[in-house]
Amino acid sequence: MFKALFLQKNEQGEFKASIEQIDENQLPETGDVLVQISHSTLNYKDGLAICNKSPVVRQWPMVAGIDGAGTVLESAHPNFKPGDEIILNGFGVGETHWGCLAEKAKLKGDWLIKMPAGLNAEQAMGIGTAGYTAMLCVLGLEAHGVKPEHGEILVTGATGGVGSVAIALLSKLGYTVVATSGKADQTDFLKNLGAAEVVDRKALSEPGKPLQRERWAGVVDCVGSHTLANACAQTKYGGTVTACGLAQGMDLPSSVAPFILRGVTLKGIDSVMAPLSVREEAWRRLASDLDVEKLHSLSRLLTLDDAIEAAGKIMAGTNIGRVIIKI
Repeated sequence: MFKALFLQKNEQGEFKASIEQIDENQLPETGDVLVQISHSTLNYKDGLAICNKSPVVRQWPMVAGIDGAGTVLESAHPNFKPGDEIILNGFGVGETHWGCLAEKAKLKGDWLIKMPAGLNAEQAMGIGTAGYTAMLCVLGLEAHGVKPEHGEILVTGATGGVGSVAIALLSKLGYTVVATSGKADQTDFLKNLGAAEVVDRKALSEPGKPLQRERWAGVVDCVGSHTLANACAQTKYGGTVTACGLAQGMDLPSSVAPFILRGVTLKGIDSVMAPLSVREEAWRRLASDLDVEKLHSLSRLLTLDDAIEAAGKIMAGTNIGRVIIKI
């Protein structure tokens, strides 16, 4: 038996999230690596699933948790052996395959990467899919030639998991970061992470003109909708906007003007199905480029029993930074 955050829905559509004892024989047969999970985390998608706010879960019942870090117990995969320390992000885990908010998980070896040198399980889950996504955004900006000397980088949804790690990464790499947030009392928190300026999210969240005054050399957008549209409209000629979130909405009420008149690039960032080579590069860069002290300052450690309440705070918009779940 092992402990897990179990999500259930009956034939009448009644939903239940609870901490349960699960028989190991119930683990998915499709996995070829059995992992003792030591740490997981809570991302926005976990919050949606645990609070039943969006159709994240596609198979029932489900063990929640799209991220996990731990130690291999058994392996039928050639790349892993008992004792290996691993990280899991995405690949439908916690959606179509039992996840990592549990003491044990049976996962596919093709989904796993080995723990990079310089990180431990707690630090890796302090980063989690949110921080890994932030690194993918930074890599996207770099790939399109956005350099610190080109000007300011806008980070929207800055107090969230992706935004907060993006600020820490970009500031360490020498970029001037401007953060947007609706939480006025978190200005010091964001500046301590490395933001040079904090602006009210209302400046970007309302409908705006298709083209606006050029300001941003690059953007990390975690919000979508009008915020993303305005960010594109304010991006400098040849700049790049990386889009990775939908906290405001999935719509994009924009026009082609920024793209055909200013040569702006809108680059979509997908963390769920990114190829192994991209994942390994992102995690290698995280191990070298993320200030561990800043990571500690934006993380808090909770237990599995705290996870349901913490997911509710994420959905209510009252969570700050990263939540690590010690299993």
